[in-house]
Amino acid sequence: MKYLTKLKMYLISDANKRTKILIKKNFFKSVGKNFFFQPRIIPDEPKLISFGNNVCVASGVTFVTHDVIDKVLNNMDYGYNFHYNCAPIKIGNNVFIGCNVTILPGVEIKDNVIIAAGSIVTKDVKENTVVAGNPAKVISTFDEYVKNRKKDDLDGLYPNCDAVINQIWQRFENEKDNK
Repeated sequence: MKYLTKLKMYLISDANKRTKILIKKNFFKSVGKNFFFQPRIIPDEPKLISFGNNVCVASGVTFVTHDVIDKVLNNMDYGYNFHYNCAPIKIGNNVFIGCNVTILPGVEIKDNVIIAAGSIVTKDVKENTVVAGNPAKVISTFDEYVKNRKKDDLDGLYPNCDAVINQIWQRFENEKDNK
């Protein structure tokens, strides 16, 4: 049944609908208010993952709550039976997890955190930070990011008209020319 449910979730193309179903069906240990989950693949052992308020998980994020090294070790001559190893993942409030991030078992991500796309999170992330890389390292504070983002904001406009699209391209070209 668990695998059939995961397959059904994968086939729902609308991330908002998937998020509503995940919340309604209590897939995760806990989910706070204003939660958004874009990945189409539901993690193994979702009850080992908790999310705070105002959390956005972008596409392709992988939550690894376990390892399977016991399969290898038990086929070696150690004279010991190794067991399946798993650990929870805890996500705080006001957290953005960029696309294709991998979060390993036993990690806690505190409040006010941005994790850059493609990062590998191997250890706890302290509050009010932006992390990036493999392994993920602090690159700025959350507050610095917000300040810079406000400076680059296009007055709250969305790229749904030609003028805004032209403005975005102009900024892109100017930044490239100034490097």
